[in-house]
Amino acid sequence: MHPQESMSVISAHSSVTDRRLSSLLRHLNPSSSSSSSSSSEMDSISASPTSGFDANSVFAHVVRAPEDPILGVTVAYNKDPSPIKLNLGVGAYRTEEGKPLVLNVVRKAEQILVNDSSRVKEYLPIVGLADFNKLSAKLIFGADSPAIQENRVTTVQCLSGTGSLRVGAEFLAKHYHQVNGSFIFFILFFLFLRTIYIPQPTWGNHPKIFTIGGLSVKTYSYYDPATRGLNFQGSMYICFLSCYDDFFFGVIGLLDDLSSAPSGAIVLLHACAHNPTGVDPTLEQWEQIRKLMRSKGLLPFFDSAYQGFASGSLDADAQSVRMFVADGGECLVAQSYAKNMGLYGERVGALSIVCKNADVASRVESQLKLVIRPMFSNPPIHGPSIVATILKDSNMYNEWTIELKAMADRIISMRHKLFEALRARGTPGDWSHIIKQIGMFTFTGLNSEQVVFMTKEYHIYMTSDGRISMAGLSTKTVPHLADAIHAAVTRV
Repeated sequence: MHPQESMSVISAHSSVTDRRLSSLLRHLNPSSSSSSSSSSEMDSISASPTSGFDANSVFAHVVRAPEDPILGVTVAYNKDPSPIKLNLGVGAYRTEEGKPLVLNVVRKAEQILVNDSSRVKEYLPIVGLADFNKLSAKLIFGADSPAIQENRVTTVQCLSGTGSLRVGAEFLAKHYHQVNGSFIFFILFFLFLRTIYIPQPTWGNHPKIFTIGGLSVKTYSYYDPATRGLNFQGSMYICFLSCYDDFFFGVIGLLDDLSSAPSGAIVLLHACAHNPTGVDPTLEQWEQIRKLMRSKGLLPFFDSAYQGFASGSLDADAQSVRMFVADGGECLVAQSYAKNMGLYGERVGALSIVCKNADVASRVESQLKLVIRPMFSNPPIHGPSIVATILKDSNMYNEWTIELKAMADRIISMRHKLFEALRARGTPGDWSHIIKQIGMFTFTGLNSEQVVFMTKEYHIYMTSDGRISMAGLSTKTVPHLADAIHAAVTRV
């Protein structure tokens, strides 16, 4: 086409556009003068803030959020080109070769599902896959649990442990109140946010989950930095005040804080393998906690993310939960299959609420549906189908427990190797807490300056509180970590 013809086409197109805009302006503003030129009408048009005509965004005020303190560790690790870098921040199991692991039994279950031509991809019910829910309840409470036999448990499928906690939080924010016969207390409880007490420290996502879920978050004492163990009953020390004689002052412990919690408060409990400390109460201490909480009417909300992954025994790691269920009281339990089946990316979890009777459990489930429906409508089908396939087949279940124990045993062996490596180097301090703690994580006791030093000088990545994932270690990398810890302790 000749250049002049091209210009004519463009001019004609522009004229048509101008006439359309002029017509639109006259329609929107009938009082405007018909003699106004189309160019002045065009000038009066201002671009919408959301249109492509304006370079400014309606989101221009949005500030860049900081990296997640845990997931941000992996981001920094991935940017490091060093060949000796080591990521101990990620909460996922790694093999001796440092690779992610898909369990053999999970592969088999997936193959069974793929080969089943009768399977479809229809929506699940709001509460999820029925077999998965029933089997999950049996796994955590025990197949012979009276609560299950009496239909006092309602279980709904959720998006891993995080989703289970979130659904539970919103349900409690809307429906929980403590029955104590006081109408005034009932009214006051509903005027203010329900309160949940979480351990100090705890998983970094807990405060956010419960706050956004509508609960008021407070903390109770848990970890003792001096002993790197459980601050159960507190301790005593002497403090001199200039205007008084010497006085004894108590260092508040777990029991003290729970004793001071108001009746009816909710208490978050890590079922086993406390994250981030790896410090768990003994069975005797669990019993004391149970008696205290029941006597004060405190509601237990268990986070069970590591059943079988801590000790290697599914039953042993569920003992704390089963203690509370055995007394006939009510409680909530959030389960995750991320760690113990390695289904991290499948987001498979369950929320169970143990109620006083079957009628209450049924009504509770009806309200849980109303929480879930606008949140994620209904859960995914693939992950829970893997879990159900494994749990309902005795041979596959047994194979799973063997693989699960192998993961737990490898983590325990890494604890002993690291402890021995530090002792061999004569690293100052008592490092026995490494082998006393349990589960995926160890709270090393390293401070933030030492963590920064180890990252800069040794390319070892961990959270700033000194938490390391024992599952990220191998026989090959233990010496490197031990060298770094020794240097950090002696030089920083």
